[in-house]
Amino acid sequence: MSTSARDAARGVVRIDLGSIERVPPGEGQTFLVEGREIAVFRSRDDVVHATQARCPHRAGLLADGIVGDGRVICPLHGYRFELASGAPVGNACAALHTFPVELTTDRRVLVWVPRGSRSEVA
Repeated sequence: MSTSARDAARGVVRIDLGSIERVPPGEGQTFLVEGREIAVFRSRDDVVHATQARCPHRAGLLADGIVGDGRVICPLHGYRFELASGAPVGNACAALHTFPVELTTDRRVLVWVPRGSRSEVA
Protein backbone atom coordinates (compact mmCIF):
# COMPACT_ATOMS: atom_id res chain seq x y z
CA MET A 1 0.00 0.00 0.00
CA SER A 2 1.38 3.43 -0.96
CA THR A 3 1.97 6.17 1.60
CA SER A 4 -0.89 8.26 0.23
CA ALA A 5 -3.24 5.23 0.34
CA ARG A 6 -2.27 4.57 3.97
CA ASP A 7 -2.84 8.26 4.81
CA ALA A 8 -6.27 8.18 3.15
CA ALA A 9 -7.18 5.05 5.09
CA ARG A 10 -6.25 6.85 8.33
CA GLY A 11 -8.36 9.88 7.34
CA VAL A 12 -5.41 12.23 6.97
CA VAL A 13 -4.03 14.10 4.02
CA ARG A 14 -0.41 15.07 3.39
CA ILE A 15 -0.01 18.70 2.34
CA ASP A 16 3.11 20.16 0.76
CA LEU A 17 3.48 23.71 2.13
CA GLY A 18 6.40 24.55 -0.13
CA SER A 19 9.94 25.58 0.64
CA ILE A 20 11.10 25.92 4.23
CA GLU A 21 12.33 29.35 3.17
CA ARG A 22 8.72 30.56 3.58
CA VAL A 23 9.32 30.31 7.35
CA PRO A 24 12.26 32.40 8.58
CA PRO A 25 14.68 30.66 11.01
CA GLY A 26 13.56 31.10 14.62
CA GLU A 27 10.03 32.11 13.63
CA GLY A 28 6.59 30.77 12.77
CA GLN A 29 4.24 31.18 9.83
CA THR A 30 0.48 30.56 9.65
CA PHE A 31 -0.95 28.48 6.78
CA LEU A 32 -4.55 27.63 5.91
CA VAL A 33 -4.59 23.85 5.44
CA GLU A 34 -7.75 21.81 4.73
CA GLY A 35 -9.87 24.57 6.26
CA ARG A 36 -7.73 24.80 9.41
CA GLU A 37 -5.16 27.38 10.48
CA ILE A 38 -1.83 25.65 11.12
CA ALA A 39 1.27 27.32 12.55
CA VAL A 40 4.59 25.98 11.27
CA PHE A 41 7.65 26.83 13.32
CA ARG A 42 11.27 26.59 12.17
CA SER A 43 14.10 26.50 14.66
CA ARG A 44 17.41 28.13 13.85
CA ASP A 45 18.80 24.64 13.14
CA ASP A 46 15.91 23.75 10.74
CA VAL A 47 13.81 21.58 13.05
CA VAL A 48 10.15 22.08 12.10
CA HIS A 49 7.00 21.75 14.20
CA ALA A 50 3.33 22.26 13.36
CA THR A 51 0.58 23.19 15.82
CA GLN A 52 -2.84 24.77 15.84
CA ALA A 53 -2.37 28.41 14.89
CA ARG A 54 -4.17 30.06 17.81
CA CYS A 55 -3.61 29.88 21.54
CA PRO A 56 -6.41 28.03 23.35
CA HIS A 57 -6.58 30.77 26.00
CA ARG A 58 -7.32 33.95 24.02
CA ALA A 59 -6.80 32.94 20.38
CA GLY A 60 -3.47 34.74 20.07
CA LEU A 61 -1.77 34.03 16.74
CA LEU A 62 1.09 31.81 17.89
CA ALA A 63 3.20 32.35 14.76
CA ASP A 64 3.57 35.97 15.96
CA GLY A 65 5.00 34.76 19.29
CA ILE A 66 8.58 34.37 20.41
CA VAL A 67 10.10 31.03 19.36
CA GLY A 68 13.14 29.45 21.00
CA ASP A 69 14.42 26.44 22.93
CA GLY A 70 11.67 24.26 21.40
CA ARG A 71 8.91 26.50 22.74
CA VAL A 72 6.60 29.28 21.62
CA ILE A 73 5.36 32.14 23.78
CA CYS A 74 1.88 33.45 22.97
CA PRO A 75 2.06 37.15 22.02
CA LEU A 76 -1.19 38.00 23.86
CA HIS A 77 -0.52 36.77 27.37
CA GLY A 78 2.92 35.18 27.55
CA TYR A 79 1.79 31.57 27.99
CA ARG A 80 4.44 29.08 26.86
CA PHE A 81 4.00 25.80 25.00
CA GLU A 82 6.33 22.96 23.99
CA LEU A 83 6.34 22.82 20.18
CA ALA A 84 6.97 19.07 19.93
CA SER A 85 4.13 18.00 22.22
CA GLY A 86 1.92 21.08 22.51
CA ALA A 87 2.10 20.84 26.31
CA PRO A 88 1.68 24.05 28.30
CA VAL A 89 4.74 25.13 30.29
CA GLY A 90 4.10 26.74 33.67
CA ASN A 91 0.43 27.52 33.04
CA ALA A 92 -2.91 25.73 33.20
CA CYS A 93 -3.89 26.44 29.59
CA ALA A 94 -5.06 23.55 27.41
CA ALA A 95 -2.37 21.85 25.32
CA LEU A 96 -1.92 22.77 21.68
CA HIS A 97 -2.97 20.32 19.01
CA THR A 98 0.14 19.27 17.08
CA PHE A 99 0.46 17.82 13.59
CA PRO A 100 3.04 15.47 12.08
CA VAL A 101 5.44 17.52 9.97
CA GLU A 102 8.54 16.71 7.96
CA LEU A 103 11.29 18.65 6.21
CA THR A 104 12.20 16.73 3.04
CA THR A 105 15.68 16.38 1.59
CA ASP A 106 14.78 19.01 -1.01
CA ARG A 107 13.76 21.35 1.89
CA ARG A 108 9.99 21.24 1.44
CA VAL A 109 7.64 21.24 4.43
CA LEU A 110 5.09 18.40 4.52
CA VAL A 111 2.30 18.35 7.12
CA TRP A 112 -0.33 15.68 7.79
CA VAL A 113 -3.80 16.92 8.81
CA PRO A 114 -7.21 15.30 9.24
CA ARG A 115 -9.10 15.35 5.94
CA GLY A 116 -11.83 18.01 5.83
CA SER A 117 -10.95 19.48 9.24
CA ARG A 118 -12.19 22.92 10.21
CA SER A 119 -10.55 25.88 11.89
CA GLU A 120 -10.42 25.80 15.70
CA VAL A 121 -10.56 29.47 16.55
CA ALA A 122 -11.27 30.10 20.21
